[in-house]
Amino acid sequence: MPSPAVEIVPSILSADFARLGAAVDEAVAAGIRTVQVDVMDGHFVPNISVGLPVVEALKRSTAARLDVHLMIERPERYVEAFADAGADVLTVHVEACVHLHRTVEHIRSRGLQAGVALNPATPLGVLEEILPEVDVVLIMTVNPGFGGQRFIRSMLPKIARLRDWQARGGHAAAIQVDGGIAADTAPGVVAAGATQLVAGSAVFAAGVPVAAAVRRLREAITSS
Repeated sequence: MPSPAVEIVPSILSADFARLGAAVDEAVAAGIRTVQVDVMDGHFVPNISVGLPVVEALKRSTAARLDVHLMIERPERYVEAFADAGADVLTVHVEACVHLHRTVEHIRSRGLQAGVALNPATPLGVLEEILPEVDVVLIMTVNPGFGGQRFIRSMLPKIARLRDWQARGGHAAAIQVDGGIAADTAPGVVAAGATQLVAGSAVFAAGVPVAAAVRRLREAITSS
């Protein structure tokens, strides 16, 4: 049975933005501690989403931790701005950072947790020199840019390799997985080693109240 420490992190990308505050409140009432804000620039990924004003508004309106996933080019330009806006975790993509170590150091210098994300085709080896410095490793199980995509099942061995790599090296970064997470995919992801599951459609667009959607995911994890 998976550890009860596995955390569900709803992504607001799939929420109804006309009632975003209420949707996040419902998630918090269901026991959610962290929500993810996906920031897209239309260049690094083929979509445009939200930015600093949404992070600022959520910081004022919720007690949830804000995990900001920057799917943008040259994310180092915005570390200060998102730290000031209220991010608690700031995740950047390996593929978008020329000077990744410097960017991670900058994030942590502002008192935020630093995350590093890998696209599906990016090998784990790029993390070798940076892994001891990061708080979260985000393994993408879809190609980033849009919610509701189909889970790439071939990413499961990649998650397991990261888990084993961390165990051998004594690293404690959270293993976060994002993309296609639902009741049918979550058990395998957790079995592979994930400790944080990012779920958008499965929480905010599941056709049931948020609390019921969160409960469905938790039951899928604990019963597997």
